[in-house]
Amino acid sequence: MYFAALLARTEDGWKASDTELDDVETLSDLADLARESSPDEDTVLVLIEQEDAWFGVVRLDGEDDPRIYVSDAAAAARSSYGEILLTDELLGRDPDAGDDLDALDLDGTEDGEPDEDEDEDEADGGDGATGSADAVPHGPVGDPQILDDLGVSEKELRLMSTEAVTEIAESLGASETLETVR
Repeated sequence: MYFAALLARTEDGWKASDTELDDVETLSDLADLARESSPDEDTVLVLIEQEDAWFGVVRLDGEDDPRIYVSDAAAAARSSYGEILLTDELLGRDPDAGDDLDALDLDGTEDGEPDEDEDEDEADGGDGATGSADAVPHGPVGDPQILDDLGVSEKELRLMSTEAVTEIAESLGASETLETVR
């Protein structure tokens, strides 16, 4: 079960709205959705949680690039909503690494002939895992200081449970506001 909400800081305090992420395919789409909720370019937080698995925070301050924190990248990677947050940049990947056709090894094995390396992998217990940069780390990724200036320290954020969305809202003084959309 997922829950996603937008918290926009206004002159009158925090304003909450639940958000439907079904039409969101990229971080850019999510950022646009968040910015639409705050016409005054105030701080907007997108809070996403998957029950008992992971939570994520995306922070937008005006037109600045989004800042992201994900509590467990490996768990989030198994989620369509988590995949939106786990950008190549966040995971330290080179986004162009797989796009260069000159770098492909077209040795004739692409037509279904087994490659000698695959035979060796199978002999070694062979899941074919190479420990490449495509591996998603277990544990938190992103900016752990994303909420420092709002009263949630890095240490507090890292210690939050899977009820983090509620805990964050409480820390911001926005728990009642959030409950109106939960």
